[in-house]
Amino acid sequence: MLKNAQSLELLTTSEMAEADRLTIAGGTPGSVLMKQAGAAVAREAIRLLPRHGRVRVVCGPGNNGGDGFVAARVLAEQEFTIELGLLGARDGLRGDAALAAKSWAGKILAVEELDLDSADLVIDALFGAGLARDLDGPAKALVLRLNEWTKRTKKPIFAVDVPSGIDCSSGQILGAAIAAARTVTFFRRKPGHLLLPGRIHCGGTVVADIGIGDHVLATISPKTFANCPAVWQRSFPVPRVDGHKYSRGHAVVLSGGPAHTGAARLAARGALRAGAGLVTVATPGAALCVHAAALTAIMTRVCDSAGGLTGILADRRKNTLVMGPGLGVGEKTRALVRAALDADGESGVLPRAVVLDADALTSFEDDAFGLAQMIRRRGRGVVLTPHDGEFARLFGHAGQNDQSQWLDVLQQVLLSHFDDLHSKSKLDRARAAAALSGAVVILKGPDTVVADPEGLATIAEDLPPWLATAGSGDVLAGIAGGLLAQSMPPFAAASAAVWLHGAAARHFGPGLVAEDIPENLPPVLRALFADGVLQGDSG
Repeated sequence: MLKNAQSLELLTTSEMAEADRLTIAGGTPGSVLMKQAGAAVAREAIRLLPRHGRVRVVCGPGNNGGDGFVAARVLAEQEFTIELGLLGARDGLRGDAALAAKSWAGKILAVEELDLDSADLVIDALFGAGLARDLDGPAKALVLRLNEWTKRTKKPIFAVDVPSGIDCSSGQILGAAIAAARTVTFFRRKPGHLLLPGRIHCGGTVVADIGIGDHVLATISPKTFANCPAVWQRSFPVPRVDGHKYSRGHAVVLSGGPAHTGAARLAARGALRAGAGLVTVATPGAALCVHAAALTAIMTRVCDSAGGLTGILADRRKNTLVMGPGLGVGEKTRALVRAALDADGESGVLPRAVVLDADALTSFEDDAFGLAQMIRRRGRGVVLTPHDGEFARLFGHAGQNDQSQWLDVLQQVLLSHFDDLHSKSKLDRARAAAALSGAVVILKGPDTVVADPEGLATIAEDLPPWLATAGSGDVLAGIAGGLLAQSMPPFAAASAAVWLHGAAARHFGPGLVAEDIPENLPPVLRALFADGVLQGDSG
């Protein structure tokens, strides 16, 4: 699915180092890559500068600093006024960075000597993707000084590769971090450009071609991608001319009691707008009249117990179940989840898809291991949709029950499957939960991560702030359920649901409430078809 998503790969620090190594081994000297990188920095810096503007280039002791030396030379040749400061001693530079420093004919100042007050732009070439420890001492003091300057003067800092102090693989701050207005990176973006708080510190990120060929990706085999239609468009369900409502799947959404029915209706409407042919709200009898008065195209069915749910699921045409929004926390919900996950136990039957959200997750906060065992026993087709708080409640207490080794296992999974463990990032956590549970995990937030048990992951890069409203997550669970009902593969369905959810909110804009999200899916989908991103059935 992801082989042709060539511009979407996000490379960890070690994967980017391998891309450099393969390119150099293929005959391109590292010094040439550095010259290309420095020239790209200069080109992008000019976009932020007035004519003959004054630039301060702050270089570090490694290759990031070498890029800065090259950029300074190129800008000076184009009649910009340059002051260059070096953190550390010039004789401490090695390899390509030392060669780049020799190409700079101007003065090399100590960073403390730089005249920031007269600058129009500062280029941050201190520390790039290779930074692996917290900044302290003079480096941290310099970062804080530069941040004070940009805040006071409103003049920009332009970061090379990644703002100094940001972990490239996790987006986390290492002691202190530059607040850049723009960042230029090379060949491919890194997870830290999309994950918070890194994304905020990057400003806008642009990618420069420095001569690394796309062919190196076949060797690297990256597993992390920016979430956009190119990732999931080929598996997106498109109604056929000869299709009908039954061929588009039947999603069932479980409801809580009379005082907690709205969340289920939000999820149901999301599933319907996402394309499910039929949607039923399975409701306690006491809440039936509430739903019946509010629903039209969505059907209702009484479900007062786990046994009642088992009876509903005996109809195999009901192929997707969304449970959690407004369902209530406690043993009754746990019993419903067990019934849902056990309903497909008979051999030879393709498991129906199950989306577990909100209360369905929190109900297992003291038994995450048991939930994972049930999911793994059924095989596949389960999507978990926690936000950070629900994730912490579900997995944070897991070591306190009889399965006391749970957190140790979590750590071992990370160590054995994923690099850059020191970051303990949102990406790592989502992958670990997916690997342990056997489910696709949507770890929600402004930088929502979707991860599958094999380690594939997408990161959302442009979710609008309007989504931070009550009921928004219920709609997302419903959209995922609607796509799953149409037999979209779980990882693709989860990634598509996150993107569509954000696009619908962006289409509506300020003032958004959760009810608006499903109603803004049609124009988003219409645009995808009109632009040829999705291909309809011509009959």
